[in-house]
Amino acid sequence: MKKLIYGNLKMNFNLKDMENYCELFLKKVEQSKNEIAIFPSFTNLMFTKQKLTASKVLLGAQNLSSEVSGAYTGEISADMLKSVGAELVIVGHSERRKLFLEKNETINKKIKQALSQGLKVVLCVGETKYERQNRKYKMALEKIISETLKGLYENELKNIIIAYEPIWAIGTGVLPTVKEIEEAANIIRNQVSVEFTSQAAKNLKLLYGGSVNTQNCKQFLGANGINGLLVGGASLKADEFAKICNS
Repeated sequence: MKKLIYGNLKMNFNLKDMENYCELFLKKVEQSKNEIAIFPSFTNLMFTKQKLTASKVLLGAQNLSSEVSGAYTGEISADMLKSVGAELVIVGHSERRKLFLEKNETINKKIKQALSQGLKVVLCVGETKYERQNRKYKMALEKIISETLKGLYENELKNIIIAYEPIWAIGTGVLPTVKEIEEAANIIRNQVSVEFTSQAAKNLKLLYGGSVNTQNCKQFLGANGINGLLVGGASLKADEFAKICNS
């Protein structure tokens, strides 16, 4: 079955770096049967879209504003992303929560903005180390799902992909077990069932993210309830990310 393999390039690569990356990466994933997407910085979006024209690789953005337009210096709207060819957007990443103090209410507004412009959403959810160690992760995940998906219609969920990224595993090299990932996937799907229906939970596309690399990607892809991967650091290396995409 086709898997979803998405690469979050974060704040890396100038225009020349991105050109070199695309030329190497795209050659190596031409035969991949998986759905692949890359999420470059805002300044590289339009250029990258041109490079992806002849490929099946999708283009995503790393963030967007919760507002439609106006006096919001430094912000990027959903309409702007759509106009340069973005097809997906990451919302609610733990780095946005930690460094820019984004709350569930803001993330909910961003999701609605993205959907209004026909963008697919990659919603990141995950618990902190404290919540994991004190067995509060179930409550934390349920709260995030409930508050970030508030006010949405069930038919809109087909354009929302949830990425389970335990905050304690992002960029740390500390890995959850497959059992822990499967438990989290069940919690997320169960809460979607509570908020919507059991069919919505069953249809939900769910990714795993957090210290993914070529050595562990197949293990994570084999977890029950996981439909793909959201790759961070390893996606910066075209060769390594291509190997993950071809898994």
